[in-house]
Formats: sequence, C-alpha cells, structure tokens
Amino acid sequence: MPKGNIIVGLDIGSSNVYTIIAQSIPEEETPRIIGVGAASAIGMRRGSVVDTEETTKAINESIEKAEKMSGASVDRAVVSIGGSETICQNSKGVVAVGKADGEVTEDDINRAVSAAQTISIPLNREIIHITPKSFRLDDQDNIKDPLGMNGVRLEVDAMIVEGSVPDIKNLTKCIYQSGIEIDDMILKPLAAAKAVLDKKQKELGVVLINIGGGTTSFAIFEEGNLAHTAVLPIGAGHITNDIAIGLRTSIDVAEKVKLEYGSALPEEVNKKEEVDLSQVDSKEEGVVSRYHVSEIIEARLEEIFSLINKELKAIGKSGLLPAGAILTGGGAKLPHIVDLAKDVLGLPVQIGYPVQLGGVLDKVDDPSFAVAVGLILWADENNSASKGKVYGAKIIGNISRSAGDTVEKVRGWIEKFLP
Repeated sequence: MPKGNIIVGLDIGSSNVYTIIAQSIPEEETPRIIGVGAASAIGMRRGSVVDTEETTKAINESIEKAEKMSGASVDRAVVSIGGSETICQNSKGVVAVGKADGEVTEDDINRAVSAAQTISIPLNREIIHITPKSFRLDDQDNIKDPLGMNGVRLEVDAMIVEGSVPDIKNLTKCIYQSGIEIDDMILKPLAAAKAVLDKKQKELGVVLINIGGGTTSFAIFEEGNLAHTAVLPIGAGHITNDIAIGLRTSIDVAEKVKLEYGSALPEEVNKKEEVDLSQVDSKEEGVVSRYHVSEIIEARLEEIFSLINKELKAIGKSGLLPAGAILTGGGAKLPHIVDLAKDVLGLPVQIGYPVQLGGVLDKVDDPSFAVAVGLILWADENNSASKGKVYGAKIIGNISRSAGDTVEKVRGWIEKFLP
C-alpha cells in the first residue's frame, strides 16, 4: 500500500481515543476507510491531559487497533484539540496589494491573514486557527475569495481561535511519546462540522454541538463562515457522575444504567418502571426508578443546552438559525435528546452522522466518530490543495506559527528522552 496515500485522523477525547486510517485513491472522490481503533481515555479530563502516561497508553492502544485492521503503519496524523480553555475573537488584517497592476495574488491574501494574526494575546495562550470570514477590496465588501480581483487595499475580517499553551504542550507530548508526528491540529467542532454539515446548512445558519465525555463544544456557521465557537466544561460524563451520586452506585454501573435505561425526557418513561441494579452488575443490589434516572439526565442536558442558548443570545442568533442544531459526539445518542434540545434551543434539531466514505462504513456510522471522520476529510482536502491553506468560505486548519513553535519545542524535548 503506497505510504503517501495514507491519511490518519486521531481524535483524543475525555472518554475515548478514536483513530481512523484512510487511503486516498486518485480515482475516488472521497478517501476509503481501511482501519478503525478505539480506546478508553483514562488520562484525560475536560479535554485536557491530566495523566501523560495513561493518555499515551490510550493513544497507542487506539492506533494499534487501527493498524491491525488496516495492515498499515502509522507515523503521522491529523489531531483534534478541544480543551475547555478554548476561546475565539474577531480580528482584522489590512495590507496593500503588491502587484503594480493591482491584481490580488495568493501572497497578498497570506499577508492579510498574517496581519490579522498580529494581536496581543496572553503568554499562556496560542492561536490554533485563523479563519477568514470575508474580505474587503477597496470599497467592495463581503468578498469570499479576492484572488485575481483588482484593487489597492485588501482587508480581511477573521475569526481567531485560541487555546491554552499547557493544553497544547501536554497533548503534543503524549502524541510524540507515541511516536506520531502531528500534521495538523483541528478544533473538535470544526472537524465534526466538516463531517456532518453541508454547504447549504452553513449558508443558512446552523450550530453544530459536539457532546463529548468531559466537554461540549459547538460551532456556529452563517453565510458559509464560522461565526462563533466555544467549549463548555460539561459533557456526557457529568451525566454519569450525577447518576452515580443520585443512585449511590459506582461510575461503571451508572454509565451502564445511562446507556441502557436513560432518556432525556422523563415524561416518555413509565413512572412505575424500575431498574434492578443486580441485573446491571452482580455486585450491586437494589431497585431504582427509571423515571428518576431520566430526571437526572434531563437536568444536566437542560443545563448544557441552556448555556449554548445563552451564547446564541449573546451574538444575536437565538432561535434564528434556519438550519437548526446538529448534535454529534457520544452524548448525542441518548434517547429523546433531540426533543429536549428542540424545547430548550427553540430550533430544529437532528443527530449528525458522518458523511459516507468508502471502506468499513459500519465502523464509523456513529455520531461518536464525527470528529475523527472530519479530520480525515480535512487532511484529504488540504492534500488536494497541495497542502496549502484554503481561503474563501473554507476554514484554515493549519497549526498557527506560534502553536507550531510550541509543537517543535515539545518534539525536541521529547526526542532527547526517547530511546
């Protein structure tokens, strides 16, 4: 199998690490999935590394499973990032068009985007993404792609996504200890959006909500552009914790109860229905009300969706996104979650399944794999664009210069101690 055709997506979450190995075939429009691996992420909490050894083990286990299925060897990957310290802000960049005849070149666009990056940020933060929302050429506004147009002054309105330096360093340390080179780092909701949203949804206005184990991240798109993104330090794992406290049982039993008997809407559950904990785990005893379990789930999910709706109100988009909300991540699989989200958000809601690729489709036809599939699509798109940054209505996914410097420093430090 030609090594140059292999693409790897590595999604490191708070609960699980997912690896997808795909092969990009020139005759086919989309990559073909040839290997899938998953492992429990014990060393992660709220999207951040809290135990480098455990996280490294989880990465190795996930990659080894994918390698075994595919028969391919992994030495580099596109990686997701999504710590709760992630924030975004708007920025502008202005440059003079370089050519004497006033024709805008790719170099002019690059310089404008670089100018937008020159903002003051704290020492403990790095730029993960810079996303051009629109360009202005002299007096003409709302230009998607100014390449080849004529003018004197080029401006860009950009969205800058920042991450925590410790989060980036700790994550890259674990990845390099696993013997993996990082091709790119992509924010989780942006990767998931690549896998589940189409162009029409992004044009109309949509919010993608990725409910992970320790965090819930979301990205709002309008007129084809990223309008806002944020990460909440609450996820599906907090529902499990709530159930464990409410039922006075272990986390493992609470997780099984959530998955097998949980519902986001208590009114859909018979109040007389009970759950025998001894059937869930032989070491447990007692009977609990399934209605009570659903009340616990509803309370935490209402909190998550209310916080997202608060963010929507802050940017004037509450109830005003025609394409609605798309739910991804493992937490999106809870029964009746769509109905609850509709009530709280006041929007049409549906579950987001990853776009169909070739290969072992049954392994990734799940909202949990939306981020990992999006990483594959992102890498394939950048390869198709000669590994250059893609402008216009598309997102730029390359690691920023400052974040790249951090990655290089960590790699150098790790290589000194690796055998």
